[in-house]
Amino acid sequence: MSQTKEKHNITLSALGNTFGYKNALEMPRLQKVVISASTGSVKDKKKIELIQDRLAKITGQKTAPRGAKKSIAAFKIREGDTIGYQVTLRGQRMYDFLDRLLHIALPRARDFRGLSRESVDLMGNVTIGVREHTIFPETGDEDIKDVFGFAITVVTTANNKKDALAFLEHLGFPFKKEDIKK
Repeated sequence: MSQTKEKHNITLSALGNTFGYKNALEMPRLQKVVISASTGSVKDKKKIELIQDRLAKITGQKTAPRGAKKSIAAFKIREGDTIGYQVTLRGQRMYDFLDRLLHIALPRARDFRGLSRESVDLMGNVTIGVREHTIFPETGDEDIKDVFGFAITVVTTANNKKDALAFLEHLGFPFKKEDIKK
């Protein structure tokens, strides 16, 4: 069992005492993790295949193509054209990915000082932007010229921002310390 899943179980009892939840089903839980990368205006098929391959290696799951909702002439995009790829993780793969993200990838990120508390929305979800996919050890550094970024959205069942922040901090998300204002 991964460290994140063990922490998740310990967190449930700790948060129950802190916030006064009377029922275990009231406590926040992780629902899913969505990883999405945009191909943008890239027309090179090898670069698109590289993005698909690297996302599959990082997540351990095949990527799903996402099409454009509208045609935009200025960007030379037609409705239905593939403009990005997405992976949705649940269950054990979700916990394994979060474990690698929190304990291996984020500490390897250049100039990482913590996640912003503003990245948690009012519905209790957190979105993290990763500028370089090379922070994950699954990706080889031989193709350093083809670096791309992607977004990671962690969806929780928390009802508000305060509960979500407490839940995610207990899980081990490295949020920035609040600046003390005078």
